[in-house]
Amino acid sequence: MADLLWFFAISTCLKLLLIPSYRSTDFEVHRNWLALTHSLPLSQWYFDETSPWTLDYPPLFAYFERFLSIFAYLIDPQIVDLQKGLKYTSNTVIFFQRITVSLSDSCLLYGVYRLTKDLDSRKRILIWVLVVWSPMLVIVDHLHFQYNGFLLGVLLISLSFLEQGKDLAGGFFFAVLLCFKHLFAVAAPVYFVYLFRHYCWCGLVKGFRRLSVLGAVVVAVFAVAYGPFIYHGQIQQVLRRMFPFGRGLCHAYWAPNFWVFYIILDKGLAFLLRKLGFAIQTPEASFTGGLVGDSSPFAILPQITPLATFAMVLLALSPCLIKAWRDPRPGMISRWVTYAYTCGFLFGWHVHEKASLHFVIPLAFVAVQSLENARHYFWLSIVSCYSLFPLLFEAQEYPIKVLLLLLHSIIMWLAFSARFTKGEEAKAAARIKKKDEQLKLKGNSNRADKKEGFVIGGVEKSYLVGLLVVEIWSQFLHPLIFGDKLPFVPLMLISIYCGLGIMYSWIWQLRWIIRSPNL
Repeated sequence: MADLLWFFAISTCLKLLLIPSYRSTDFEVHRNWLALTHSLPLSQWYFDETSPWTLDYPPLFAYFERFLSIFAYLIDPQIVDLQKGLKYTSNTVIFFQRITVSLSDSCLLYGVYRLTKDLDSRKRILIWVLVVWSPMLVIVDHLHFQYNGFLLGVLLISLSFLEQGKDLAGGFFFAVLLCFKHLFAVAAPVYFVYLFRHYCWCGLVKGFRRLSVLGAVVVAVFAVAYGPFIYHGQIQQVLRRMFPFGRGLCHAYWAPNFWVFYIILDKGLAFLLRKLGFAIQTPEASFTGGLVGDSSPFAILPQITPLATFAMVLLALSPCLIKAWRDPRPGMISRWVTYAYTCGFLFGWHVHEKASLHFVIPLAFVAVQSLENARHYFWLSIVSCYSLFPLLFEAQEYPIKVLLLLLHSIIMWLAFSARFTKGEEAKAAARIKKKDEQLKLKGNSNRADKKEGFVIGGVEKSYLVGLLVVEIWSQFLHPLIFGDKLPFVPLMLISIYCGLGIMYSWIWQLRWIIRSPNL
């Protein structure tokens, strides 16, 4: 734990240096939540519209904001003033909110500690590098501004209990996580199937008793969170705020997922048919206008509903659920949960680009298991981090995000190279050369590859070169050639190209899950 604290201290120092940097509208969102939870009675939290940034997170996060508001009031009462605090940007509010994010990362620290404390030192340190020093968390939480590190910490704590075979505690912490942020519910089917099969499937009487206990724990968590709002008869209003389906299929900046290609196909078909003389009406709302409308307009292809995206996520999840049912291994739960969040990111409704954190962070714990997993993680983490670049669009932050990604890539390369060329696995490679084919059939990495060092494949190399070309065009050539015209093209290009990469990762994960042998 002492060594881990050093890693955390180094990352915290960097985060403190970034306090004066760019802040998104999410900064004012969370300041307003501090104000409304402090100034208003609980019965008005989900009705208040003083600011356009209304409360739309589950109750436990609202209670968390209420807790923080106690200290905010002591430091500067205007921070929690519902009227005077609107768009308040004094140094006190900036430092307070930035520091609360850094302090809440201690939850992430504990989750990392629990998941790595039983690993050997090399694997443990490698995971610390990948998670504690993640540039994605720096960009999203400590520049753009959110509390993802805190929430991901709760997820990691839940996974750590499941990997230890303590299913009841794992289910409890996942229920807590859902009451903090409901978007993590994408993994709920995996949790349900795994817990039912691994914890409750043990005979009729004992199984029913365990199912009852597990259900009671989950119900108790939700009762604590939602009970006061049920008492006030406000549960419908809370759910309306939490699930604003009217925001449309895609966010203003398209997350790099499956629906990017659906939109492009629709626009391409509409353009082609107009050229052929067909009267194709242009939708009133525009995906490229940067606005979030009340619908998801398509000119040619069928309209997509929230129910359709839900069905697609479940369909994509089905191979994983089948595996979890047939062979509920604790050692596989992190991989299955990672895959679930990848499915949610690709096929979900109104997905934000920031949601890539949900699968990149837990995947780090899988990356250290084999050379093949490490290669995949190295490539995916670069793609996912790059997809966040549009969040920091001001010129003064450009060197920061580029340096963060470059440093992360270099450190990852060095760490993975050391892990897979100088460890005991490499020394034993010669002795097990004859068994390589058997290991391949079992889904394990080819240990002989470790003699070659940490090298990614040709497809991945070519893709990363293309990523560099996309950035050069978007950042330098497009403004030089087109000026202020077609401002949406660079964002669209980044979404499409990163979407291809994440689709490739999803196929890679799906293939691994399908081919993994049952015990």
